[in-house]
Amino acid sequence: MTGKDLSQLISSQQSGKLVKFFSTALVLTAIGVGNAAYESGNIAGTYLGLQIFYEFPVYNLGRLEIVLGNLLIGLLAFTLLWMGNYKLLERILILLVVLMSLAFLATTVLIQPDWKLVLKGFIPQWQSDQFTTIVALIGTTVVPYNLFLYSSLAKAKWSSTEDLRYMRSDIVLAILLGGLVSMAIVIVGAANTSTDISSALDLSGGMESLFGRGAKYLVAFGLLAAGLTSSLTAPLAAGLVICGIMGWSQSINSRSMRGSIAVIVGLGIVFSSLGIKSIELIMLAQLANGILLPVVSGWIIWVASQKDVLGKYTNSPAYTFVGILIWLFTLALGMKSIFTVFGISF
Repeated sequence: MTGKDLSQLISSQQSGKLVKFFSTALVLTAIGVGNAAYESGNIAGTYLGLQIFYEFPVYNLGRLEIVLGNLLIGLLAFTLLWMGNYKLLERILILLVVLMSLAFLATTVLIQPDWKLVLKGFIPQWQSDQFTTIVALIGTTVVPYNLFLYSSLAKAKWSSTEDLRYMRSDIVLAILLGGLVSMAIVIVGAANTSTDISSALDLSGGMESLFGRGAKYLVAFGLLAAGLTSSLTAPLAAGLVICGIMGWSQSINSRSMRGSIAVIVGLGIVFSSLGIKSIELIMLAQLANGILLPVVSGWIIWVASQKDVLGKYTNSPAYTFVGILIWLFTLALGMKSIFTVFGISF
């Protein structure tokens, strides 16, 4: 509606200098730090799938644990982004997402779950010790940086207010398909017989005992495709946000974009080389996303209600009210997780 993405809106907002500085610093920190943590989880997740096919050597350098597989995956992601070909990236991402979806959906069919129990899973219920897992699940489903990435891609794809209906259809289709695949992943995870999963071998062992050798390779490929997809989008989104807010060029071939992408991928490789178990690293990254989500979504809800920004396209009071309710829910979960980490009852 404005011809700008979310990061450009932040840098061009007409509010007071203090508010502008605070919101800019907040988003830069959230996206920069969050994406660096998330990238480490992406790299570790990709290697988790790759491990089932081939396990690379590990080198210990003091406190650093250099997993050659993680390093190669990070370099592969950086090389594809450095090439600066949006069409090639788009085709790679589409292929990976389709293959990932087919892998997890096919595994779900092989599992033949009890559909009554699956439907029962739609009834919300949890225990206090499960809050961090809930926040991590929300953080991996509504990834904060995706909100910025999508706005940048929408700006490039659509230019007229009449295109709003196409964008909404695109979002609905993406969320429905994403939700379907996410449910398939949860079902596959629930069917795993392993009680302690910290490596690819633990994961594949639980699947192999149930469905033979075939299913574990489907899951492995699903993890590999999912991790590699996010390994490409996280640095790209961070680069778009950083460059948009700072007023730098958002061209993927520009120095500013390449520099931002290099920093995020580099930090992701470093974080994934600290000797933290892959599963724990992924959980920490998703938990960080869940905690950062209220920061980013709260700003978006506020902007969407500003008539001086969107004019007649502002959210209705009903939409804003629903948005605030969802925001309060995610905020409460995020605060609960923070207090849990510090051992404070909430």
